[in-house]
Amino acid sequence: MEKELELLAKTKVVPVIQIEHLSDALPLAETLIQNGLPIAEITLRSSCALDAIQTINEHFPEMLLIAGTVTTKKQADLAIKAGAKMVVSPGFNPETVRYCVSKGIDIIPGVATPGEMEQAMSFGLTTVKFFPAEANGGIKALKAVSAPYSHLKFMPTGGITPSNINNYLALPCVACCGGSWMVDKNLISQGKWAELGSLIKDAIALVL
Repeated sequence: MEKELELLAKTKVVPVIQIEHLSDALPLAETLIQNGLPIAEITLRSSCALDAIQTINEHFPEMLLIAGTVTTKKQADLAIKAGAKMVVSPGFNPETVRYCVSKGIDIIPGVATPGEMEQAMSFGLTTVKFFPAEANGGIKALKAVSAPYSHLKFMPTGGITPSNINNYLALPCVACCGGSWMVDKNLISQGKWAELGSLIKDAIALVL
C-alpha cells in the first residue's frame, strides 16, 4: 500500500469517475494516462463499474485503479478480483474494513468524526477519506478535527473544485484530494476526449 499511497500523495488529485457505458472505459483510461494522470477511482454506482475496472486493468495494468463507493466486503472482494489496487468507502463500516485488512486489501474508508478516525487507527490505517468534505464544514472543520491525530493523512472528497483544492492541499494532514471536475461525465458521454484531456492537464498544473 505504501507505493500506492506515495503515488496519491505525489499526484495530489484523484479523479472520481462514474462510468455509465463500458465502451467509455478504455478511451477514458487512455486519456488519463496520456495527460499525466494514471489514476482512476471508479465508483461502484453503475452496473458496468466492475467490468470497467477489469477491462482497464487488462489493457492498462500500469494504471492505479481504485474501486470507489465500496460499502460491503463482497464488493471489496469483487473489486480486487476485477483488478482494483485499493478500495475507497463513503463511510466507515468496521465489517468491511476488518475484511479488507484481514485479506491484505488496501482500503481508504470515509470518516467525518473523531470516533471514526480513532476506529480507523485501531485497524492500523494511516490514510482516510474526509467525506463529504465541503458539506462537513470544509477546510476549517478538517483542520480542527484532525488536530489530535497528527500521523493520520486525509483524502478530502466531496465538493472539491479548482477554486478550493489548493486550500485543502495546503493542510499538512492532507495527502491528496478526490474530485470529478476533470472527468466531467457530460464530456465522457459525448466522447470529447480532447476536451477532457485539457481538463486533466489543467488539474495537474493547478495542484503541482
